[in-house]
Amino acid sequence: MDTMEITKAIGAHGKWKERLRQAIQDGQREYKPEAVEVDNLCDFGKWFYALPAADQKSPQWKPVQKLHADFHKETSRILKLIYAGKTAEAVKSMEAGSEYTKISSQLTSTMIAWRESLK
Repeated sequence: MDTMEITKAIGAHGKWKERLRQAIQDGQREYKPEAVEVDNLCDFGKWFYALPAADQKSPQWKPVQKLHADFHKETSRILKLIYAGKTAEAVKSMEAGSEYTKISSQLTSTMIAWRESLK
């Protein structure tokens, strides 16, 4: 298994916070919430779901799968708020202690632990 893919995913998912903030600030509509919601279209998702069955049986696979899917759903939900003009609600959805920050933190720490277990 390639630990570099996990490292790239950690960085890519971290960039979503900035993308969401930029969308709030500029009203950008670069990303379609329906596409963002699907967790197997991003580079990590494509790699992740294509892992051999033996790798999918690792103890980290299921937690990463759930958190990754939850992250995509929550990111999509925030994009929908932004595009509906519910800026204050979108901003609140990204504040410390929000569902977005909880999922994002859990996903990052779980992927770091998974990467470390492979070294």
